[in-house]
Amino acid sequence: MYDDGLPPLRDVINEHGLQAKKSLGQNFLTDLNLTGKIARSAGDLENSIIYEVGPGPGALTRGLLMNGASRVVAVEMDHRCIDALAKVSDAYDGRLTVHEGDAMQMDEASLIGDTGGKDVHVVANLPYNVGTALLVKWMTGENWKPWFKSLTLMFQKEVGERIIAEPRTKAYGRLSVLCQYRADCRILFDIPRQAFIPPPKVTSAIVQIIPRDEAADAPKQKTLERVVSAAFNQRRKMLRASLKGLGTDPIPKLEAAGIKETARAEELSIDDFCRLANQY
Repeated sequence: MYDDGLPPLRDVINEHGLQAKKSLGQNFLTDLNLTGKIARSAGDLENSIIYEVGPGPGALTRGLLMNGASRVVAVEMDHRCIDALAKVSDAYDGRLTVHEGDAMQMDEASLIGDTGGKDVHVVANLPYNVGTALLVKWMTGENWKPWFKSLTLMFQKEVGERIIAEPRTKAYGRLSVLCQYRADCRILFDIPRQAFIPPPKVTSAIVQIIPRDEAADAPKQKTLERVVSAAFNQRRKMLRASLKGLGTDPIPKLEAAGIKETARAEELSIDDFCRLANQY
């Protein structure tokens, strides 16, 4: 038993038959010291509401609640986990609310409801198979600032490196631009394979993303997405060729943005992409 009166995570997994499903991208954490570290890295939990995706048997959920989260709102797709999470909610006086369903289809602000003036922070060990899609969903809303104050998320380390990558590096791409043009992004620390059941084939990393105020001259989100996607879909081609798919001659727009037509996508900074998107 732990301080919260609940059994160790390995026992919870065995009791409820929660063997991880590859089809759901599941790899369960079992070390509550580690999940406590992740929870604390998210900031002031006592004055915050936490939104969690994919709690599974509740390792990170318990870490958040143990470290003082005022309320946790979780979305879990795997029906097998619901009973285990109900016991977590009971142990923590109902500070945990679980919604069963697909996080990609959720209206997060509606699920969270009245915040009572508290900030909302997203803290999650995202399922590997939907982690990037969820991040793009959260970072590409038309209205900014978003419903969350920060994202503290676990990804495969390779994905984390793509999020924080700088121009002229192999990892720099669409995900780098879509995250960094609206937020400050950094990797906090790595999570070893051995921390999970079953151990994944790769190291994981905790990535923190803090939204910034949107600049007055920021391009329309959908336009930026189109330009960035076209540029990186053919990243080895010069922009004068890769941007032709947008339907107009790219050369005048590149000239107006002060970008060489012979440049390639990975050479452009975030500011370059924003200037270029504004030409479209």
